[in-house]
Amino acid sequence: MIKSKLPNVETTIFTKMSALASKHEAINLSQGFPDFDIDNKITELYGHYSKKGYNQYAPMIGVEKLINSIAKKVKKDYNVSVDPLSEITITAGATQAIYTAITTLINPDDEAIIFSPAYDSYAPAIELAGGKTHEVKLVHPSFSINWDEVNKLINKKIRLIIINSPHNPTGAVISKDDIRELERIVSSNNIYIISDEVYEHIVFDNKVHHSLLTSDILRKKTFATYSFGKSLHITGWKLGYCIAPRNLMEEFRKVHQYNVFSCNSPAQYAIADYIDNTSPFDKISEIYEKKRDLFLKGIKNSRFKVIPSNGTYFQLLDYSNISNENDVEFAKRITIEHKVASIPISVFYKDKTDDKILRFCFAKKDETLLKATKILCRI
Repeated sequence: MIKSKLPNVETTIFTKMSALASKHEAINLSQGFPDFDIDNKITELYGHYSKKGYNQYAPMIGVEKLINSIAKKVKKDYNVSVDPLSEITITAGATQAIYTAITTLINPDDEAIIFSPAYDSYAPAIELAGGKTHEVKLVHPSFSINWDEVNKLINKKIRLIIINSPHNPTGAVISKDDIRELERIVSSNNIYIISDEVYEHIVFDNKVHHSLLTSDILRKKTFATYSFGKSLHITGWKLGYCIAPRNLMEEFRKVHQYNVFSCNSPAQYAIADYIDNTSPFDKISEIYEKKRDLFLKGIKNSRFKVIPSNGTYFQLLDYSNISNENDVEFAKRITIEHKVASIPISVFYKDKTDDKILRFCFAKKDETLLKATKILCRI
């Protein structure tokens, strides 16, 4: 028997709920992936580059054509200049970028702050690196950051704060005031930041995504991570990237070269061509805002209470008017009995806080959403 490094970790809730949805032929609004077709142009480009022979290892830092395209994108989106060769690394999705950044920063006995409900990869990666995780609960139901609680935790052992905006699972987005609070906290100590910005292009209701790259203070201490899977609806391609200043990226790449080394070659060339010759990011928010609104209109007459989503492609629904069951059991029951799968929010908390909330993914075809909302209205 080996000694588990993660003795308290089970199979993720995403795997469990997707398997349950498949078993009971339920509409799967649990796991965060689109069920609609992607643009034929990008798949044709993938095939083109594969047929042309771009099938061997890519450079460790990524295909130069793609990292140059990313640098142009960052300049356009945030008016921030980054050096492609020294400040950008292509990764096997954003989760790998986050894991690599955590491994780069955290040594045994270091401590990190995350905000819960938190994406489930953060805490295990910190633990694997020998660190300790402090959770600060976002303020329910706005899911804003309680900076007083953060300040109470700051000590000489804190090495890392992880920010996720737009936030999975709540859909909350940080403000300029949050940026200023973070600047104040990290400006005079040895604390670094991982900024999980995978939903950067999915914000609603005239909200703005405030990238940490736009802060001169924060950018010097930040690993910013991104996902082509989320932005281009290609989650199965598992391609993302990390942006960090040269001194941080040098250390990041030392880890990256030994846990992945390089990423899918034809996909990198295809994405580079695609984003250079189209404007794929310009209408993503509009696409998903329409889907969110369609979903909300469909459940208007249900017994669920809506918790506003300002970003991502997730919608939280409070079911406290329907049942007193804990959220895991309720999510399982409506998957089995009513054929709609969701994710219970308690799994995103270390202490399994149960506010009777489920997360539904609306990155689906309109007909999928309409069918699901009709069922939800009957519960």
